[in-house]
Amino acid sequence: QVQLVDTGGGLVQAGGSLRLSCAASGRTFSNYGMGWFRQAPGKEREFVAAINWTGGRTNYADSVEGRFTISRDNAKNTLYLQMDTLKPEDTAVYYCAASPNVGLAITRAEYAYWGQGTQVTVSS
Repeated sequence: QVQLVDTGGGLVQAGGSLRLSCAASGRTFSNYGMGWFRQAPGKEREFVAAINWTGGRTNYADSVEGRFTISRDNAKNTLYLQMDTLKPEDTAVYYCAASPNVGLAITRAEYAYWGQGTQVTVSS
């Protein structure tokens, strides 16, 4: 079992920045590929970004490429999502997730453990 706790959400104006964190506990953090997903009201949960177990490989949704940066600190058992140049359409609940696939997992089905979510609201 892996327990994940998402923090860092909030209200920000368009063009601003936020940094999300995801603290992991339980099994060895570096044994998992990690990712961020988001879900806006009335929409499906969608992929945002993924990172492999070393942190050396990343993948992003087209909608956030160049604005968001995923990273991890295996010594601190923590995953991060730096979000810059935020847009109103980025408003959603953001979830971190852990996958037994130590590479890049980009589909929901590949993830076994989920955080509780943190709300990000971007005002125009």
